[in-house]
Amino acid sequence: MDLISQNHHSRNPNTSLSTQTPSSFSPPPSPSRYENQKRRDWNTFCQYLRNHHPPLSLASCSGAHVLDFLRYLDQFGKTKVHHQNCAFFGLPNPPAPCPCPLRQAWGSLDALIGRLRAAYEENGGAPDSSPFGSRSVRIFLREVRDFQAKSRGVSYEKKRKRVNNKQITQSQPPLPQQPQQEQGQSMMANYHHGATH
Repeated sequence: MDLISQNHHSRNPNTSLSTQTPSSFSPPPSPSRYENQKRRDWNTFCQYLRNHHPPLSLASCSGAHVLDFLRYLDQFGKTKVHHQNCAFFGLPNPPAPCPCPLRQAWGSLDALIGRLRAAYEENGGAPDSSPFGSRSVRIFLREVRDFQAKSRGVSYEKKRKRVNNKQITQSQPPLPQQPQQEQGQSMMANYHHGATH
């Protein structure tokens, strides 16, 4: 019996323990937390498209559909966003509860769009046609950031970073401003009133 196992190992050196490197035993690296979250976000968005009436294909998805998805997600938010007529509007630490709605925090939405943009490209979408990078989505995110900053009394200003003893601001060039009323109606019409789909 020993002779058979020796012959077997001598014919196939890959089965011998002495010829295998330690790396051949290690399991493939597990996906990072970011990759797992990106996959979950992508699956959630694709499910949202399938449940849309009528169902949407990824190719027919536009920035307007992404905005509908973000508004839909607001019902699961955990961040208190005060209405402008609330006594606690602009207070970072309100002294008492109020009936204002819970929303998705701007930072969560911004990170979500970044992950969905990356997933869209990984799934064959062209960066220049990504609905997640559309102008309407960028404007909406900026409006949510500005409104939540005022509502919650917090600042979302980007931190300055020193490079070669010079201070620079890390930000994208500003988008052209639309008139305030038109801007509010175009992207945020349902945001302030708590409408969900």
